[in-house]
Amino acid sequence: MAPLVASALLNPINSTLIAVALIPIGHSLGASPAETAWLISALYLATAIGQPLMGLLVDRFGPRRVLLVGAGIVVLAGAGGLLALSLEWLVGVRALLGIGTCAAFPAAMTILRYRAEDAATEVPRRSLATLAIAAQTTMAIGPAFGGVLIMLFGWPSIFAVNVPLGVVAIVLALRWLPKDDRTANRTPLTKVDLGGILLFSLAMFAVLLFVMDPAPRSAYLLLIGIVVGGAFILVELRVRTPFVDLRTLRANRPILRTYLRQALAFLIIYAIMFGYVQWLEQGRGLSESVAGILLLPMSGMAIGTAALAARGRGVRAKLLVSGIVLGAGAGMLLFTHTASPLLLLLGIALVFGIAQGLTSVTNQTVLQAQAPTEQLGTLSGLFRSAQYVGAIGASTLIAFAYGAEASSAGLHQLAWLLIGASALLVLVIALDRSLSRKTLTGHTKRAAAAA
Repeated sequence: MAPLVASALLNPINSTLIAVALIPIGHSLGASPAETAWLISALYLATAIGQPLMGLLVDRFGPRRVLLVGAGIVVLAGAGGLLALSLEWLVGVRALLGIGTCAAFPAAMTILRYRAEDAATEVPRRSLATLAIAAQTTMAIGPAFGGVLIMLFGWPSIFAVNVPLGVVAIVLALRWLPKDDRTANRTPLTKVDLGGILLFSLAMFAVLLFVMDPAPRSAYLLLIGIVVGGAFILVELRVRTPFVDLRTLRANRPILRTYLRQALAFLIIYAIMFGYVQWLEQGRGLSESVAGILLLPMSGMAIGTAALAARGRGVRAKLLVSGIVLGAGAGMLLFTHTASPLLLLLGIALVFGIAQGLTSVTNQTVLQAQAPTEQLGTLSGLFRSAQYVGAIGASTLIAFAYGAEASSAGLHQLAWLLIGASALLVLVIALDRSLSRKTLTGHTKRAAAAA
């Protein structure tokens, strides 16, 4: 588990360190909040596209190889961030970090499935919980850690920290991960669906650019995304070894609903992670380090709830509680203002810590039950893509609500948007019959029998 955890930390640490650096980067480079929001979107745009690609490479060439390549990319990107030539340069660095960090999750999910099959058992929920707890803890302490780094070394340090972290992940993987000795699913590079990969990337890029700026002047991007997406569907239904097996997805509608739940939940979580921190710094007038420390309670709460989520078999109740808590936390934002007591600000962090811990472990457990082994890497990648589509949507909501400044009025507008998203999430969960214990057990048995 050590190399899997070390690699899995790379994405959440890069997701959250940037939260407390947006304001100082904007001041240093003369950029507005709407412009620095690209530092958030670039990583998630690259990750949303790169996750299924890395998942495909895991399925074809083995999880250990792909994990090592991804960690190497992270080291190079971290070194590049030290140059800080311009905002555009940093956006490119963030995109490269997104590509590198998205290798860990599909590789980890595949390795855990392989080990479970070798032992003729299910994937231990404790292993899934360990990955989720590590990621959630990193997300929670990331802003505080970032605040300390900025205070001691300046904001370029949030990029430089990737160099030692990436090196540690590489060393642990070389030392303890088993070599890729499974060749049943390995396909020569000449047989990889490069056309499908290109069409998927272009369609996602166009649609996500529109989502980040949903104005009439950007409508052409949505049209391009729809046209290219249609071509992608036609290609994938015809090729023998598709990049995304649409036939399997069409027959496995429960997994599509899992993707939707993940996207909605993390739209809310990331909107709080970034939007709330920006308001603490600008609207409430706190320093970067203090704003980060105020989010520390999320860490302890996320650890506790993730550990609890790993126990027991029922998932629907846990997901419902998570959706309701997200709505309650968004509602608490309506009562914040420039003189809000620290106790209220800490309480908001605690509430969202509960939702973070429940969401990740439970949805990952459902994914393991719903995904066939031979496509687990690709389907895990799409699962993370759904999460980062939610993150990009969050940055869009933040830019829409705040405009040029993270004011209290903007925070309240953001809160109403998140309350609506929470209500939709609860409705999706309540109507999904595939979340029953009997149905999920059936999925797991069919996957084991196929393996």
